[in-house]
Order: sequence, then structure tokens, then C-alpha cells
Amino acid sequence: MARSQNSFMKKQLQKKKQKKKEDKEQRKQERQENATSGKLEDMIAYVDEFGVITSTPPEERKQDDSEEEASEEKP
Repeated sequence: MARSQNSFMKKQLQKKKQKKKEDKEQRKQERQENATSGKLEDMIAYVDEFGVITSTPPEERKQDDSEEEASEEKP
């Protein structure tokens, strides 16, 4: 009777190891499918004038010379 108990325990341990191995392989595959590209362009973040982090670069502002001169002469 002890022999059958040992073989049963061995089979159970083997099943657990196999299931653990399959779960690990499945998690690995899911990570690979959901992986990001890792490119520098994807990792860059920009901060707008309100302090909000965005993924799009800010628009280039063109300041007219007349506006700069007017603001300088007011004070």
C-alpha cells in the first residue's frame, strides 16, 4: 500500500510541475504579445504650458516682432 501512495504523490507532483511550467510559458507569451517597441520616440514625453504631460510635441509658436516691441515699450 505504501508503494501506491508514493507513486500517487509522485504523479501529483509531476502534474503540478507541468501545470506551473505551462502557466509560466503562457505568461511569457502574453508578455511578448503585449510588449512595447522600446523606441526612443515612444518613450519621450512633453510637458505643455499648463504642466500636463502629453505624448505629442508642442506646437511651434511664432512671435511677431511687433508684439515683442509693444510689450517692451509698455512698462
